[in-house]
Amino acid sequence: MTAATAIAHTNFALAKYWGKKPVPGNYPAVPSLSITLEGMSTRTTVRFDAGLEADHVVLNGAVATGDVHGRVVTLLDRVRALAGQSLRASVESANDFPTASGLASSASGFAALALAAVHAMPGLDLSIERVSDLARQSSASAARSLFGGFVELPAGEGISGARPIAPPDHLDLHVLVCVVTEASKNVGSTSGMQTTALTSPYYPAWLDAAPAIFAAMKLALEARDWEKLGDLTERSALAMHAAAMAAGLVYIRGITLDLFAAVRKLRQEGTLAYFTADAGPHVKVLVRSADLARVKGALSQVPGVLRIIETRPGGGAVIVR
Repeated sequence: MTAATAIAHTNFALAKYWGKKPVPGNYPAVPSLSITLEGMSTRTTVRFDAGLEADHVVLNGAVATGDVHGRVVTLLDRVRALAGQSLRASVESANDFPTASGLASSASGFAALALAAVHAMPGLDLSIERVSDLARQSSASAARSLFGGFVELPAGEGISGARPIAPPDHLDLHVLVCVVTEASKNVGSTSGMQTTALTSPYYPAWLDAAPAIFAAMKLALEARDWEKLGDLTERSALAMHAAAMAAGLVYIRGITLDLFAAVRKLRQEGTLAYFTADAGPHVKVLVRSADLARVKGALSQVPGVLRIIETRPGGGAVIVR
């Protein structure tokens, strides 16, 4: 029996990824730029065992079945194919934040699974770039969680995974994650992207706008232009949600809009803070260290906020055992 344990942190996109190329391979339709967060992690142990007749998966203490089990097995099959092995595996994985709730648990989950499986498989030695590509094939955003700091994931067929573009300390930036529910979302991101692509009248506009926002954001990041980066972050999130909502997919709630309004009010009063939201109702707020306490205090007063996770850009995925 051979085993490895990996920890990967979640990430969220400042320039959103929403939509896949209509070809096999799980290639993103638009480029994205993300932050890998300190904390908010998935810890995954993979054990390959010649005595097992089938893969066994436990997620957050419960035996995984159905689509969740199937997606894990598919990634393990890719690892087995690369190694020329048929060993079955037991997988134990747990998140320290809400799962399937719009906080990118699939990103940290598949990044940790890919890294642990590659290290646990006898005779397999892949670069971190190839592990990123392996994770991308299961969850595109997972490719970014292999790396720390600010990370980009190009669009289109033939890409080989994500790549880091700036270290965690590139900007004086903190993230306040406003958790508004512990429940899972009704429509997963993959299904939501498919519905948006097939039925949203605004999807073509999203495909046109997203690369331009990404390119401008990358320049703003390189220039350390905090305000420009924040403005583009909000534009990307609102454009993504507009495309999804036109397809009938409403991931945000009233509390989400209340938090958007609270952030705008802070800005009107002179405090630089910017919001974003992924495929879920939670809101992430970008803030500088000097404004951290004031912004956190204001957001905590918004009715419906369950808790606020204080975090910042952090490191990439690691093997811990």
